[in-house]
Amino acid sequence: MGPEARLVLSILLISCCSGSILGRSETHQCVQYTHNPPSSIGTGNADGRTVVTCSGEEDKRQHCFSTWKNASGEVKLIQQGCWLDHPSCYRSECVDMGEAPGVFFCCCDVSLCNIKFYHRPNVSTPPITPTSAPPRQPVEPLIFSMVPSLAVSGAVLLSFWMYRRHRRPYPPVLLPTQDPGPMPPSPVLGHRPVQLLEVKARGRFGCVWKAQLLSEQVAVKVFPIQERQSWQTEYEIYSLSGMRHENLLQFIGAEKRGCNAELELWLITAYHDKGSVCDYLKANVLSWSELCLIAQTMSRGLAYLHKDVPGHKPSIAHRDFKTKNILLKSDLTACIADFGLALRFEAGKFSAANHRHVGTRRYMAPEVLEGAINFQRDVFLRIDMYAVGLVLWELASRCKAADGPVDEYMLPFEEEVGQHPSLEDMQEVVVFKKLRPTLRECWQKHAGLALLCETIEELWDHEAEARLSAGCVEERVAQMQRLTNATAPEDLVTVVTMVTNMDYPPKESGL
Repeated sequence: MGPEARLVLSILLISCCSGSILGRSETHQCVQYTHNPPSSIGTGNADGRTVVTCSGEEDKRQHCFSTWKNASGEVKLIQQGCWLDHPSCYRSECVDMGEAPGVFFCCCDVSLCNIKFYHRPNVSTPPITPTSAPPRQPVEPLIFSMVPSLAVSGAVLLSFWMYRRHRRPYPPVLLPTQDPGPMPPSPVLGHRPVQLLEVKARGRFGCVWKAQLLSEQVAVKVFPIQERQSWQTEYEIYSLSGMRHENLLQFIGAEKRGCNAELELWLITAYHDKGSVCDYLKANVLSWSELCLIAQTMSRGLAYLHKDVPGHKPSIAHRDFKTKNILLKSDLTACIADFGLALRFEAGKFSAANHRHVGTRRYMAPEVLEGAINFQRDVFLRIDMYAVGLVLWELASRCKAADGPVDEYMLPFEEEVGQHPSLEDMQEVVVFKKLRPTLRECWQKHAGLALLCETIEELWDHEAEARLSAGCVEERVAQMQRLTNATAPEDLVTVVTMVTNMDYPPKESGL
């Protein structure tokens, strides 16, 4: 007995046991399969497929789905299983009606309906032969009357085959069920089965959704058409070669949804459940080791972003660096996100129109608030480093390592200008009064925090040339962590006086 026969027999037995022969079962079952390279599934091959019972919320319907590719006429099954409730799945057959997708997807509403799957494009061309042939109908009585129709159908099929053979190949699609290898430039997804689940954040350029792409959770940043330029900028930055780094948010793809006034622009990225550093600090306090981990990985990501790697990646200034744009992975390592205002510096290319004074007001450096900057690469990188000083202050303000109470989370300058400062408020505080957030006295009694305070003061220095580079900050934090790991608690106060004149890495390394 072949594998397909065994699968069909097992399905019939399960159906009989569950009462599905007498009526629709109360439970919903689907064929489940996941492609594991290098083995592949072709037409009619059922090896590795099993039957599973779907589970979910009681008030929501369950569906079955299939995804497959058609490579040179060979059907290669990618994944099958249960799918979430969606109106487009309210049908008894598993049919993809897309015109010519790179990866086929269908979903249906009946138990085990995904054992067969079809492609029937919503155009005036005949459907692609399904992966499982329907039962053969008797044609002998009608053979003579059908000859003209068969001849016409054959001509249409031949034309369709010639069209598919000579058309351009499909654009690359990145599926989370496969190892993508090196990331192709500018991966634009066709309209793949992304389901928006929950709004996680809202900003001036749009909102961020928690979503599902097949079996993977992803984040979808949705831009309205009015913010097309921000979407385009961020998309181009993500699409640059060399943008894959463990401390930069992983980019999956981009899509355009809807049309005309209802057009939405999507960026699909990795999803991190802990959210942003800002959100995490509101609800949690940090140990010294956690502070160092976040600070070091954040600085490492920014140092890589700032670095110019000839032939691989240009130098990039973020221009909106803040705790809301730094995400935390499950192990509290940081990754930098939101490149909608980012600026890249490439040899021989310059556009003053892109060098507007932008960013979040409370994180703006003095020279930005004054409007006294020139359009040189190092100037923009030092503006990022001023914001790094404020972010490190936020981390220190929620660290429990010092001998003293930990205050409620506050944004930089919130005590001086409130939660919604105007540009004039920030100019008054930062430029004219030259104020900075308060470094608490108890922090000076902890060896690591005392050194962190010195680093913070160098980062938010009024003179931009005096600020440290991101690579230097990464080295400083590693040095602080080594120092405190080697120091007993009773020695912390004396160490502060001993290390004041220690040799730090050079300030301008990397700038």
